[in-house]
Amino acid sequence: MTSDAGALLLSEIEQQIGIIRSLSENIKETRRSYSISHSISEIIGQRVYQIACGYEDANDSNMLRADPAIKMAVGRLPQEGLDLASQPSISRLENRVSRRDLVRAAYAFVDNFIASYEEIPEVIVLDFDDTDSTVHGHQQMALFNSYYGNYCYMPLHVYEGISGKFITAVLRPGKRSSGGETVSYLKRIVRRIREKWADTIIVFRGDSHFSSPELFEYVDRQNNIFSITGLSTNNILLEQVQTTIKTGKALYEKRQTEVKLYHSFYYQAGSWSQSRKVVAKVELSEKGLNVRFISTDMLQAKARVLYENIYCARGNMELRIKDHKTYTKSDRSSCHSFSANQFRLFLHSAAYVLLYTLRTQLLKGTELANATIDTLRLKLLKLGARVVELKTKIKVHLPDSYPFKHLLKKCFDVVDYVKHHSNIIQMC
Repeated sequence: MTSDAGALLLSEIEQQIGIIRSLSENIKETRRSYSISHSISEIIGQRVYQIACGYEDANDSNMLRADPAIKMAVGRLPQEGLDLASQPSISRLENRVSRRDLVRAAYAFVDNFIASYEEIPEVIVLDFDDTDSTVHGHQQMALFNSYYGNYCYMPLHVYEGISGKFITAVLRPGKRSSGGETVSYLKRIVRRIREKWADTIIVFRGDSHFSSPELFEYVDRQNNIFSITGLSTNNILLEQVQTTIKTGKALYEKRQTEVKLYHSFYYQAGSWSQSRKVVAKVELSEKGLNVRFISTDMLQAKARVLYENIYCARGNMELRIKDHKTYTKSDRSSCHSFSANQFRLFLHSAAYVLLYTLRTQLLKGTELANATIDTLRLKLLKLGARVVELKTKIKVHLPDSYPFKHLLKKCFDVVDYVKHHSNIIQMC
């Protein structure tokens, strides 16, 4: 018996996108071949499928290593096959990955993102943002962050802003990244993308703490790369919009409804090498005056379009980070070693990629197309089943009363599961 028959669906998604395979291929095997009972790909697959099904702790492996659905998902027979890895085996893998392994693994996520497109896109948006990951122990490189009031890491997440696809995530100490650090990550991602998409327009998008002279200088030197970032308010910027503020106040007094006005101008901070276009949003409502600024090198677009349609769309990234943290528990940084915690972040990211693919590709056009990951897990993955291993076939008996069988059938039809496995597996 299994309570996670949906893992079979995730394994078929993996067969198509290969994120676990790519991650495994980039972790160097250092064990003696004669002593290996569980391959790297099996351990990573086991861990990723368990995370996707809601078992975020490595300790859960001790109870799930004999689960027939998880065993089938990683390619083992459900009953006759050797049980999967226990927590000590998983922890040993987490703690022996090298920095070079981690760099290759980070690129594996970027490569998976590139491969997810059937055609070369004309434009992509690189959304950068960091988030807090509170630690409860003495983890390496964890720092006290006064804003969050805790010792934490500040992992950097990168998503594509138009499609919402995950690109990569980098574990960082518990402080804001500097401009030079941001550029170092951006350079590597852009270099990898340019190997496949030489002419694609790339837009960097981030909030005000990514607004740095290092970033602007790097973007200015590149072809077909633009940036749009938030800009911290100061007195010089406020002086530039005094007329707009007066106009807005007059309109608000007259209409007694919310007023939004936009104004663009050029501004050069003392640390900038040249002036840049700045867009100001002046908003008046019953809550009072709210003035915001953004900086960009997209000179032809109108101020309102730049702010509302392009910059504000970065808010969707906050929801993706929420999914990543809340539903895959990617802030579970329980290892002492910084490298081990980075590897854990990659494992949780792989689970997120599988779940995101399930929602956006297999469930497109259904009632669960916009569901949270938690809802997908409850309705499609947490599925009880009886698994019977015969001499030539494996039968998976699903409950007759399962209320979402139409969605499950649609998903399996999309990935041609029965076609691929009809010779050995029957879904009953």
